[in-house]
Amino acid sequence: MPTTPAARRPALLDWFGVAARDLPWRHTTDPWRILVSEVMLQQTQAARVAPIYERFVERYPTPEALADAPLDEVLPLWHGLGYPVRVRRLREAAGSIATHGWPADRDGLMALPGVGPYTSAAVASFGLGIPAAVVDTNVRRVLSRWVGAPLDGAGLSALADRLLPEDHAAWNQALMELGATVCRSTPRCDECPVEPWCADPTVYQPPPRQPRYKGSLRQVRGDVLRALADGPVTPAALGTRTGHGRARIADALQGLERDGLVVSGESVRLAE
Repeated sequence: MPTTPAARRPALLDWFGVAARDLPWRHTTDPWRILVSEVMLQQTQAARVAPIYERFVERYPTPEALADAPLDEVLPLWHGLGYPVRVRRLREAAGSIATHGWPADRDGLMALPGVGPYTSAAVASFGLGIPAAVVDTNVRRVLSRWVGAPLDGAGLSALADRLLPEDHAAWNQALMELGATVCRSTPRCDECPVEPWCADPTVYQPPPRQPRYKGSLRQVRGDVLRALADGPVTPAALGTRTGHGRARIADALQGLERDGLVVSGESVRLAE
């Protein structure tokens, strides 16, 4: 049985060609649509993102379209994704792209608001044709199990770069899909197309669990933004509309104002 990394590629890519989920951002190489999808997918499941993504890119098909739109028009389209500060940063990134064009490399991509190592690699590989290893939690889990040791940081990046083939976009997508659907926290090893070359499916160490959404300040912030979609209201009315207490509303407004998403006074409104 072959054991080299290259031996995994045909089996994994063949599997991906048959088993890949039909996600809308996989039907494009437009860097703008890739950027939108990757920002939306940060800490949000693909099934929740897909319908919102399609409405969003229909409304804002180019960076220029989003850059020219007022924030209070954009925010309601983000409802259901959480972490609304992401859409403000995406709009700021759109303004930079509209003014200066697309960056020529990953360093330029990472200079865009809200774009970090993962998102820059995804846009580079899937949208701009620049070879880059796209490493998310799913890929970290797959690669850790392949080598039989928990990987992170420089060691993880070095291995991902070393494994990157010429057809980098398909390889990145296939690795991510394997981790998302088969090589999960509880792996489905009997379904894995490269199971014979897995060193140890038990070594993966998951990152800390995200706090529950229900009852969290994130939920209050989302409820406040939804309540403001129809226009300005007083803080007291926000409590009535959302069912949250005065102190929780105040905490949410403080964070939302700091993030540039709302403007508070005698009444509260979405930022323009």
